[in-house]
Amino acid sequence: MNLVLMGLPGAGKGTQAEQITEEYHIPHISTGDMFRAAMKDETELGLQAKSFIDKGELVPDEVTIGIVRERLGKADCEKGFLLDGFPRTVAQAEALESILSDLGKKLDHVISINVDKSILMERLTGRRICKNCGATYHLVFNPPAEEGVCDKCGGELYQRADDNEETVSNRLEVNVKQSKPLLDFYSHKGYVREIDGQQDINKVFADIKNLLGGSAE
Repeated sequence: MNLVLMGLPGAGKGTQAEQITEEYHIPHISTGDMFRAAMKDETELGLQAKSFIDKGELVPDEVTIGIVRERLGKADCEKGFLLDGFPRTVAQAEALESILSDLGKKLDHVISINVDKSILMERLTGRRICKNCGATYHLVFNPPAEEGVCDKCGGELYQRADDNEETVSNRLEVNVKQSKPLLDFYSHKGYVREIDGQQDINKVFADIKNLLGGSAE
C-alpha cells in the first residue's frame, strides 16, 4: 500500500501517520527524517543536502528527489510506505511517479485530512510549552491544572513566537497556496481521498481504516 499523506499544519497528520504505520506495518517516511538519515549515513546526496541545510537554504529538488528514490528503494518499503512532506510541488509529484514506475510500483491513495482554518487556528495558537522541562500543553485540548504553570515541574509556560495568531495565519495561507496545485494534480488522477479531520482522533483513524480496507492483520 503506497500512500501520500496531506493536510495543513494542525490537521493531525502526525497522529494519524503513527496509527497508519502501526496498523499496516509500513514505514512513515517524512522529508525531515529522510534528510537526517541520509546525512547521518553520509551518503553523497545526504552530504549535498547538508551543505544547503547548513547554509539555511532550501534543498534543491534534484537532491530531494534523489534521496526519496534511495529511501523508497530500501527493503522496508517493499510492502508499501506512507510519504509525509513529499511531494510538495507538482514537479516533485511527477518525479515521484517516475521513481515509482522505475521501482515497479504505483501510488494507491493520497489521503487529505481536511480541517477548517478557524479550527486550525485554535489548535495551533493554543500550544504552550514549559520553559523548564519542555512539556507541551494546549489551552483547549490539554490544559495545565493551573494556568501558566507546568503540572510536571512547576515551570512557567510560554507561547512560542511562531504560534501567535498572525504567524500561524500566514503559515496556513502559504500552505494552502502551496498544496492546492498538488491536490488538483492528484484529484485529476483520481488519487485524492478526503478525510474529515475535525472529528475525534479515533473517528478520523476509523475513517482512514475504512478507506484502506480495514486492518492489515
